[in-house]
Amino acid sequence: MDHTQLSKRHWLLILTLALLTFVLGTSEFVIVGILTDISSSLHMTNAKAGTLVSAFAITFAIATPLVMSATSHFPKRKWMLFLIGSFIALNALCVISTSYIMLLILRVMTAIVTGVLISLAMIVASETMPINKRSLAISFVFGGFTLANVVGVPIGIVIAEWFGWNATFMLTTLLGGLAFAASFFVLPTRLSQVRSSIRDQFSLMIQPRILIAFFIPALGFGATYAVFTYLVPILKGMGAPNNSISLILFGYGFLSIFSNILAGKIATHNAIGRLRFVFLAQAIVLTSLFWTTNHFILGLANIGLMSLMAILLTTSTQLYLIDLAEIYKPDAKGLAASLMPVASNVGIAFGSALGGIVYHQGNLMNVTWVGGIVAVGASLLTFFSYHLDLKQKKTA
Repeated sequence: MDHTQLSKRHWLLILTLALLTFVLGTSEFVIVGILTDISSSLHMTNAKAGTLVSAFAITFAIATPLVMSATSHFPKRKWMLFLIGSFIALNALCVISTSYIMLLILRVMTAIVTGVLISLAMIVASETMPINKRSLAISFVFGGFTLANVVGVPIGIVIAEWFGWNATFMLTTLLGGLAFAASFFVLPTRLSQVRSSIRDQFSLMIQPRILIAFFIPALGFGATYAVFTYLVPILKGMGAPNNSISLILFGYGFLSIFSNILAGKIATHNAIGRLRFVFLAQAIVLTSLFWTTNHFILGLANIGLMSLMAILLTTSTQLYLIDLAEIYKPDAKGLAASLMPVASNVGIAFGSALGGIVYHQGNLMNVTWVGGIVAVGASLLTFFSYHLDLKQKKTA
């Protein structure tokens, strides 16, 4: 058997993990599209309904590394199946939810389950694949999130429009059942288990190299979301008809599929070295919007490039964090795997807030400069981390 190639069993596992992230992504992201339906149904303001989104993101960011550290010794297959079962139950309860408090509690619990499952999926993909195919496998697993935005979320919104927001959670419940069935038959039984205290696990977080690696994707996502958060008003400022905006956003999501494919290719060789220049290119693309949006076609082309740049960092930084943990704290690879999803949530929150501050100070298009500056910051951190890698190799 060629241990450098992917077998049918490998591909089946990759597709199963991608299905899982598709389901998790649909559940996480669809809430944004049905917030007004929820607020109307439960008789509350849109702002109050919006806390369902922020509470999910905050819980995801805080709880994921804590739970990953506390459960590192759990048998991964059984633990993942239990969590998928919990996901199904929580979404089924959302279907019959009749109050804001009940829905909030269920979403917070779903955030914990989601964060841990995503991290475990990344660990399984990294551990079970031939070393030279890890980047391809992880890019496919991340691809589940991309498809969730392009396919899962629009379907969930249409279902909400036809049958009510509760029916959207019925969709995610059924999708969860499909993911459980696939995982039950495909997840391998022999996966790593590590007995280590939470204190030992979190000692990884005081490693300067890990902190630097964490803030690379945080700034990368922050750069994109400083602009993407305000893409609708930017499109309106370009003169895009209201009935075309949803189609443009669909096109943006569709192009991000190719971004995910490119992310896997970047990660195959000298990933951090390549990312140094990816972030510089991202800075140019984002700042160019300041001028290109004066012309509708040029602006759309530039926004397309923005989508292509958006998630080029994912696979490389995910593997980089796991590989650094292998050097500094092998027992904490599970915690390391959780850091990229957490960093992305931190970056999204940071970028959106920073863009909002600039937007409300005056010219909307100044958010493009902010995005560009944050991308340069990500590049500088990557240059520094790459320099440290070379220095370490010379002294090894």
